[in-house]
Amino acid sequence: MPLEGPARIVSELTNRGYNAEREAVTLIASADDPGATLERVVDAVPEDALVVECDHVRSVLDSSRGSAGGDADRPDTSTSTGDDSRNHRDTEARSAVETMGSDGGFERSVDPSQRDLEIVGDMTGQSTGTGEYRDFVSVFRDRLDRLGSKLRGRVNHRPATAIEDMPGGSEVAMVGLVNDVRSTASGHWLIELEDATGTFPWLVMKDREYVDLVDQLLYDEVLAMEGTLSDDSGIAFVDSLYFPDVPRTHDPSTADRHVQAALISDVHVGSQEFMADAWNRFADWLHTEAAAHVEYLLIAGDMVEGVGVYPNQDEELDIVDIYEQYEAFSEHLKRVPGDLEIVMIPGNHDAVRLAEPQPGFDEDLREIMSAHDARIVSNPSTVTVEGVSVLMYHGVSLDEVIAELPEEKASYDEPHRAMYQLLKKRHVAPQFGGHTRLAPEKKDYLAIDEVPDIFHTGHVHKLGFGKYHNVLAINSGCWQAQTDFQKSVNIDPDAGYAPIVDLDTLDVTVQKFS
Repeated sequence: MPLEGPARIVSELTNRGYNAEREAVTLIASADDPGATLERVVDAVPEDALVVECDHVRSVLDSSRGSAGGDADRPDTSTSTGDDSRNHRDTEARSAVETMGSDGGFERSVDPSQRDLEIVGDMTGQSTGTGEYRDFVSVFRDRLDRLGSKLRGRVNHRPATAIEDMPGGSEVAMVGLVNDVRSTASGHWLIELEDATGTFPWLVMKDREYVDLVDQLLYDEVLAMEGTLSDDSGIAFVDSLYFPDVPRTHDPSTADRHVQAALISDVHVGSQEFMADAWNRFADWLHTEAAAHVEYLLIAGDMVEGVGVYPNQDEELDIVDIYEQYEAFSEHLKRVPGDLEIVMIPGNHDAVRLAEPQPGFDEDLREIMSAHDARIVSNPSTVTVEGVSVLMYHGVSLDEVIAELPEEKASYDEPHRAMYQLLKKRHVAPQFGGHTRLAPEKKDYLAIDEVPDIFHTGHVHKLGFGKYHNVLAINSGCWQAQTDFQKSVNIDPDAGYAPIVDLDTLDVTVQKFS
């Protein structure tokens, strides 16, 4: 078996069901005959081992030197090139992978031809925004065009300037962005809609049955309104209000076989409160027969704790260097089975731009996190797994939704209900200029064009899931115990949980490891 470097060694070990310490790979690569050394190492490791360790390799090398009668110097393994753990596997060509659980008896059989994973909407490398005024105009025009198209077939819409010229008493309809919402002295609500031609005011009377919908509005979301013009044509009285929304008739796709995906987020390696023991129990569980059908791992951002994210964060860091945080995360990721398909998006604690959409990690960080050849894509992105579309979004805008909307519509205790609002608005971060930083692009990458089958978020460190118009919404909790900062803002995290989704039924079970 010819081996052309550490990456090929990692790939071969993965195909045989093993992860490997970086220095162990370096030792094998430094041997006179790496292929023969690897074979001897595999034969020599204990039957219940999950990871090929340095001691396993050194034992084999020492034995070989002894049998040859030599006493050659051991290679210096105190440093690493940084890419020894990279696994450049080819999923299509990979043979069935055997992994061994902590009980030493479980074997997971994987047929690569049955695997199906596609990425849609990854904007990594596609950013064109310069921050100039025309970029903001472009992104809002694109939002209005795309989300407005979902509404124009439901109303006989007219541009704002055309409505101004219509006679009083006319029935009118308009599709536009919410430019302003304010109450009148009489307790009614005035909503100003804006389209490409201008703005027009719409009055929602306080005694109408849909007035409670006004409390659910956010600036810059797309709406359609129908109503009647006042006598002077200066305002329209609202009769109906429509969101782009998910159709109630949405029929989600499901997998053709029994296969599962683990949905997690907010690992926060580098924090003093990172729950390493819980993570290790999760990783060990993935090696057991109970997780035999888990073939996909989807991580929705915040791999690490980051640096300088909130005041006095340095006092709560276990690892203060951002690159060392990612190296530590990569080591923890190596503990999960090598035959999992892994997809990761960044979050607000990660070392990418804060403004959304967030491109995937740069090449330096990709090299550090190369274990298992995880697919690293932008935030947000849609992942189609076995025919099931999963919209992955880290979830920073949930803070804003929860702050702006009534508690019964959006709260931290039930984060999935806040996600319902984003599905209704067909946009993961509709409000510009608030707490959520948004980057202007020619295209609005945050609009939800196609209805997903699963909507997966994190960020708020709370576990919650439910269905909205047959879309499964999951916020997956975190792997970080409560920090002092979280105590100060009254956040009690749901830590050490892993929601597991049956892709053939979209049923959810939650595994607890804390």
